Amino acid sequence: MTSHQVQFLFLDFGLIVLLARGLGALAGRLGQPPVVGEILAGVLMGPTLFGASVTDHLVPADVRPLLGALANIGVAVFMFVVGLELEHRFLRGRVRITLGAALGSTLVPFALGIPLAFFLLRNHPAQQHAAFVVFIGLSVSVTAFPVLARILVGRGMSRLAIGGLALATAAVVDVFAWSALAGVQAVVAGADDYWQVSLLIPFMLLLLAVRPLLRRFLVHGGSGTLTPTGMAGVMAGIFLSGVATEMMGLHYIFGAFLFGALMPREGTQALRKEIHERTGEITSLLLPVYFVVAGLKVDLRGLGLEGLTELAAVLFVAVAGKFGGTYFGARSQGLPAESSGTLAALMNTRGLTELVVLGVGLELGLLDAQLYSMMVVMALVTTAMTGPMLNFIRARSSRRGLAVVPEPGGATGADAAGEGVDTPARDTRAAG
Repeated sequence: MTSHQVQFLFLDFGLIVLLARGLGALAGRLGQPPVVGEILAGVLMGPTLFGASVTDHLVPADVRPLLGALANIGVAVFMFVVGLELEHRFLRGRVRITLGAALGSTLVPFALGIPLAFFLLRNHPAQQHAAFVVFIGLSVSVTAFPVLARILVGRGMSRLAIGGLALATAAVVDVFAWSALAGVQAVVAGADDYWQVSLLIPFMLLLLAVRPLLRRFLVHGGSGTLTPTGMAGVMAGIFLSGVATEMMGLHYIFGAFLFGALMPREGTQALRKEIHERTGEITSLLLPVYFVVAGLKVDLRGLGLEGLTELAAVLFVAVAGKFGGTYFGARSQGLPAESSGTLAALMNTRGLTELVVLGVGLELGLLDAQLYSMMVVMALVTTAMTGPMLNFIRARSSRRGLAVVPEPGGATGADAAGEGVDTPARDTRAAG
């Protein structure tokens, strides 16, 4: 590294952390998840606001690969956390309603995404039309599991039945999304590489086989705390799993995700909580770098009327498909209207998970710069919509004598006893 690269790397990293932290805190004050402010920070540092010349001076071309490397490390750790947070206990007692809501939350937006893809192909041609159509359907079907979990905690909903149902539904949708994205990447990679993808099955079996050894390694000594050696082993596992899936022709995010999803559960609750806290410190520093790296590719200056029309179509399909699909999927399984609306609003959250998916699409050549920019705006808008939608549902429920959605930071037991059923406001109890 030259002195010039070192100076700008340190300067940019410092600016990114400060800007992301500041806008994230501002977003929190406005009732938004911090990720909304952090994504906005990335877009603001891109060419949309100040033009390419200012961005090029602020983030020189020879520094961007270095920032990209830091961003990749942050995303790998983030995907590990996504897998780590998946819990089969979310499904207990609510399998039927979870599957109904997850199918609606996935299939309806995916189906609406198919005509949207053909509409977009007019101005955004892709070499592989089938892969493009599937990718667009996938990109409007995503839910951000980690962001959703943090919204539930912030609103005191994490211990309510509707919160558990939302987490279970998002977990099922996440598994579908990453599996579908892996399939799209395998197709785009070319027929000669198909056989490599089949190695994913023995790799997953290997991770399952070493699970008992990993558990013994983590709880060695019986202290119940995570040792530096244990944390080093976890970090090594994240990156080695990423290497393994890259060698199979899949993205490194799948390896990191699988390693987190297959981490031992029984007897390691305290250790997993500590791992989550430690990795959270890493992602809080490195994920904003990913937002900026993503934001540098977002340029909305040349959209024009046709581009705005396409953006409106993307937003309509993403919101109507996700909300409507989740709502009717949940209602088909007997969930009351108010709780179904709450679940639908929560599942419309996309956040960073969407950015990761879009980043893969850009790498694969399925998205051009303008379409990528529009999809990033969609991710930002749909995530920002979640809070106001929940507030609207809460106000509507209050007028009808129901208490389904708590105030931000508050807690209510509106549906703590069943599968997210509506409960009269006078019968609410404090969660916990």
